[in-house]
Amino acid sequence: MGQRMTERDLPDADIAIPQAPSAERTETSGPDVRVMIPISFGIRLRSILFFVLYNLMGIFHSLACVAAAPFQTFEQRYRFVNLWTQATMWLLRRLNGIEIEVDGLEHIPRGEPVVVLANHQSQWETFYLQLLFTPQATVLKRELLWVPFFGWALILLRPIAIDRGQPGQALKTILRVGQERLDQGISVVVYPEGTRQPPGQMGRFNAGGAMLACRAGRRVVPIAHNAGDCWPARSLWRFPGTIRVVIGEPIDCAGETPKAVNERAEDWIRATLERL
Repeated sequence: MGQRMTERDLPDADIAIPQAPSAERTETSGPDVRVMIPISFGIRLRSILFFVLYNLMGIFHSLACVAAAPFQTFEQRYRFVNLWTQATMWLLRRLNGIEIEVDGLEHIPRGEPVVVLANHQSQWETFYLQLLFTPQATVLKRELLWVPFFGWALILLRPIAIDRGQPGQALKTILRVGQERLDQGISVVVYPEGTRQPPGQMGRFNAGGAMLACRAGRRVVPIAHNAGDCWPARSLWRFPGTIRVVIGEPIDCAGETPKAVNERAEDWIRATLERL
C-alpha cells in the first residue's frame, strides 16, 4: 500500500485530553455488529497505570511548557510540547502493547501546508497525526482550551478553536483562522465528522475543511485509521493491538467544488476503513 512506517520510526506528536472511563469494550466486525469482549485483569491494571502516568506527566509538562513559552519561538514551543507525546507513545507501546503502522508516507507533500481530513474515533489521532504533519493546527472545540494544565499547553500550539453551538460562526472561524495558519506554512487538520464514532461506523462529513482548502488553494490529504480499536472513545481501557494509519493521495482542489472534494475524501476514507 506504499511506504510503511512503524511507531518507532516517528519523531514527535501532540497532546490529548483525558476522558472519563467506561466499563466495557465494544468491538465491531461490521457497521452494525457489536460484540462485547471481556476485559482481563491485566488490561485493567495496565490501563489504570497508563492513565495515572499519562496525566501526571501531562500536568508537570504543561507547567514547564507554559513557563518556557515566552523564551521560545513557535517551532521550539511546538517541539517542546510534543515531548509529552513522545513519552505517551512509548508508554502505549511498552505498557499497553499498542503498535502503530503507517502506510502511504509518500503521499505527504513536502514543503507545503495542506488541509488534512481524517475520520474521528479516538483521542489518539488528535495528537498523533502531528507526527506526520509538522507543524499543524487542529480544529477543535473551544472547551478543550479551558481544561486546566492540558488546555494551557494546547493553546501554545495555535489550534483553531470553535464554538460548536454556533455552526455558522464556527465555519467562519475555520475559514478565517485556517487561512491564516496555511499562509504561515502550518497545515490544518479537520475531523469532518465533528465527533468521535465507534469503530466500523462513520458520521456525516461536514464540508468546512474542504471549503477551506478550495478557498485557500491548498491540497487535501485524506487519512483513515482504526485507533478506536485500541484507544476507544470515552473509555479508560487501552487494548493491545496495532493501530493502522493510511494516508491517501492528495486531492487537488483546482476546478473542484468543496462538495466534490469533501465527497471524494469521505468515499476514500470509508472504503479504506472497510479494509482495515
